Amino acid sequence: MMESILQALDLTGEQSGAGNGSFFACSGPVLPVTTPITGRQVGTVRTAGAADCEKVIAGAAKAFATWRTMPAPKRGEIVRQIGDALRTHKKELGALVSLETGKIRAEGDGEVQEMIDIADFAVGQSRMLYGLSLHSERFEHRMYEQWHPLGPVGVITAFNFPVAVWSWNALIALVAGDTVVWKPSSKAALSAIAVMKIVWPVLQANGLPDGIVNLVIGGRDKVGEALVNDRRVPLISATGSVRMGRHIARSVAERLGKTILELGGNNAILVAPSADLDLAVRAIVFGAVGTAGQRCTTTRRLIVHEDIYDALAEALIKVYRQIQIGNPLEEGVLMGPLIDTQATAAMQSALKELQRQGGRVLVGGEVLSGGIYDAGTYVTPCICEARADYPIVAEETFAPILYLIKYRTIDEAIGYHNAVPQGLSSAIFTRDLQESEIFLSQRGSDCGIANVNIGTSGAEIGGAFGGEKETGGGRESGSDAWKAYMRRQTCTVNWSSELPLAQGIAFDID
Repeated sequence: MMESILQALDLTGEQSGAGNGSFFACSGPVLPVTTPITGRQVGTVRTAGAADCEKVIAGAAKAFATWRTMPAPKRGEIVRQIGDALRTHKKELGALVSLETGKIRAEGDGEVQEMIDIADFAVGQSRMLYGLSLHSERFEHRMYEQWHPLGPVGVITAFNFPVAVWSWNALIALVAGDTVVWKPSSKAALSAIAVMKIVWPVLQANGLPDGIVNLVIGGRDKVGEALVNDRRVPLISATGSVRMGRHIARSVAERLGKTILELGGNNAILVAPSADLDLAVRAIVFGAVGTAGQRCTTTRRLIVHEDIYDALAEALIKVYRQIQIGNPLEEGVLMGPLIDTQATAAMQSALKELQRQGGRVLVGGEVLSGGIYDAGTYVTPCICEARADYPIVAEETFAPILYLIKYRTIDEAIGYHNAVPQGLSSAIFTRDLQESEIFLSQRGSDCGIANVNIGTSGAEIGGAFGGEKETGGGRESGSDAWKAYMRRQTCTVNWSSELPLAQGIAFDID
C-alpha cells in the first residue's frame, strides 16, 4: 500500500526539496523520509542549501510584483481552482498524510478536506477585503481605509498538520495578493512536495509566473534562519514549539517584521456536575486520543467536579481499554503511532516525572512491542491522576497523556484552568447556564478558543484560530485573520480649493 500511495502522487525516487513553479536541483544533504507506522524509510529528499533558499525567496519577491496587481476576485478564482485540484487528489494526499505522520485515515482525509474548505472560504474572502469609510473633520475632504498586499509571506509548519496549516495561511495570503514561501517540517517533507505538485500545474495553466507559491525544505541553519531574517519577507507565520516561537519572534522583531505564531497548547476541559457525561466522554476521548495526542488542541487536562470524578474516570478508563491501536492505514484503527521514537521517550519521561511528583497512572502509558509495534512509536493512551499544582501538568507533552484533576467550585476550576502558561483551546461541559456564561466571560477561560459542550479539538475554519500567552497570540484561518496578510493604508482626499489642517492648526504663508 505504501508504494502505491507514493506512485499515485509521483513521489518515487529522490525528490527535490526546493522549487518555485517546478523543482530545481538542490545542494543540501539528502533527507531520509521514514514512516512512523513501521519505522522504515519510504523516500529521500535532497534538501535545499543557502543558495537554493536565496533563489526561492528572490523568486517570490519577483513574482509578488505581478501577483499583487491581479484583482483580488481573480486571485480568488485561482484559489478556487487549487481547491478543485485538491478535491481530485484528496484520497491519495490523505493517505500520504497518514503514511508520513501516522494519523488514522479519517484524520488524513479530514486534513485534506480542511484544505478544500479553506479554499472555498478564501474564494469568498477575495470579494470581501473591506476597508472603512470615515468622516473627515475637515470640510470637503474624504477619508477612508484600504488594504494592500503585504509581500512574500513565510509559512513554517509542523509535522502534526503537515498540509492543513499551510493552507490556512497560504490560501488566505494568496487572495490577499501575497506570494508564499513554505518551509515544512522535515518530518513531513513528502506531503509538502505532493501539495506543490498539485498546486503548481494550476498556476501554470493560468499563465502565471513562477514564484507565487514556493517550497524550501532544509535545516534551520541554512534555510530556517535565512527565511526568518530576510527583509524581503515581511511576515513569518510559524507553527511549532514555544522555544521555536520565541526565537522567531525575536529575530523578526529585530528587523521590525510581523509574525503570526501558533505555539504550545495545554488544553483543558471542565466537567461540571450537571454535564451530560455520555457527551463529555465522546468529546474527551477524541480530544485526548486523536492524532495520538499530537494536536496543538489536544485535551491534556480534565478538571472534574469531585461529585462526578469517580464516575467519569471509570467511564473513560473503560473506553481507553477498548481503543484499537495499530496501522493507521487499516480500517477500525482509532490511534496510530507517535511521530518517532523521541516522542515515545518524551512521553515515558513525562510519566516518570508525574509519578515522582506524586501522581499516578490509572490506565495505559505502555510502549507496545511485537510485530508492527517494534517500530518503537506505538503507545497506549493513558489517563493519570494529578493535582493542578504539579509542575508536569503545566508542561505540554506531545503525547496521549490526560491528567485528571478534581475541583469543588467553578471559580476554583477556572483558577486551575488558567494557571498554565499556554492559552490555546478550552471547553466546559455543563447544563448550567450561569456556569457556561462565567466560563465564557472575562473572568473565565483565558484561551483564544472557548467552547461549551464540545471538546477542545476540531475548530471550524470560519473562526479565527489561535491563542494567548505562550500560544503566541496570532490568528489564522477565518474571521478577519486576512488582515494580518495585508497592510492597512489610511487615505484622505481633499476635493476643496482650500487647505485646512487637522485639529484647527493655522499655518498661513503670505
